[in-house]
Amino acid sequence: MRLHPLAADGLIAAALTTVAVLLGTEAVAQGWPALDPLAWTLVALLTLPLVLRTRAPVTVCLAVHACWAVYVTLGYWPVVGSFGPMLAVYTVASLRPTRAAAACAALLAGVWIYAGLRSDTGSMASVAGQAVGFPLVLWRFGYVARRTGELTLRLRAEQADRARREVAEERVRIARELHDVVAHHIAVINVQAGLARFVFRSDARTAREALDTIEGASGEALAELRRMLGLLRADGVQGADGAPAPGLDQLDEMVTRVRTGGVAVELRVTGTPRPLPPGVQLCVYRVVQEALTNVLKHAPGAGAAVELAYRAGEVTVSVTDDGPVEGLDPVTPAERGGHGLIGMRERAKLYGGTILVGPRSEGGFGVRLTLPTPVQAARRGDAVRE
Repeated sequence: MRLHPLAADGLIAAALTTVAVLLGTEAVAQGWPALDPLAWTLVALLTLPLVLRTRAPVTVCLAVHACWAVYVTLGYWPVVGSFGPMLAVYTVASLRPTRAAAACAALLAGVWIYAGLRSDTGSMASVAGQAVGFPLVLWRFGYVARRTGELTLRLRAEQADRARREVAEERVRIARELHDVVAHHIAVINVQAGLARFVFRSDARTAREALDTIEGASGEALAELRRMLGLLRADGVQGADGAPAPGLDQLDEMVTRVRTGGVAVELRVTGTPRPLPPGVQLCVYRVVQEALTNVLKHAPGAGAAVELAYRAGEVTVSVTDDGPVEGLDPVTPAERGGHGLIGMRERAKLYGGTILVGPRSEGGFGVRLTLPTPVQAARRGDAVRE
């Protein structure tokens, strides 16, 4: 659980106040006057304003140094009030530009030397060394903290921008594939419409069948378009390469290719196969393709299993492996290219499905995709259960 910055600064101010109070009780033992109510008030003014140090660092730094100068002038033990000004200088160095930090560090050095002169201890060389060393160390640590914070914010912004670009690029690829699917439906509609018009008067039965085909194809095409327009928001779409969209009938071919790459893959189909829209087939195909590609890259020598299950109202595909074989080095994270996990999640989201990706308790890795079956497919056999 992360603390609110104001609460964290409050705890720091309370801790420094406690340390100052404990040191103040030792003033007499160190040869300095005992702290009276005025001294305790000044000690409180030296530490309690640090609650606001991140909100107004320069103002707080000037205020605590002014109180410290008054405290030293009144002849009290300077060490008791030194912690607040030191933390204030560090805060300015960590939050403000170098010029402001240098000015506050010089102020700390000046008050430190003034305290040495007022104490008249006879060891001014040591006091001067401290007056130079402490502000420099505090400025350096503050500068490193400021640079680290700036780099962290920049890194987070770059990571967020990269994630947005990866999602946009993946959606562009999905849009190109959906273009192929929709183009297929439109071509079918065009041919069937021409046939219906040609036989409209001479063969009513053929015309009705053509119109039924147009109804089914147009419904599936509209469903694809709704998904695309509802999800994709990408600019600069490049033209599709014209290749036909792969489907479930090509899973055997893909599994064979993966076997030649050294992965023993087993393909199992359960339930009663039935026709599915091209977009759903494409989603299943791409997820299996990406999962098996990850097995090739990151689990060399592993055995894998692909299971395609037709269930009532949905279709499920799972890809599992038993982990890399000892002695074979998987691809390291630095060598991994692309953004397959993002693509899998985007595809599942596009078709209203769910996907689970992660290591298995028995070892290896697993991907499980579940997609709802469209209404048209339900009419053609979703009543069949395993």
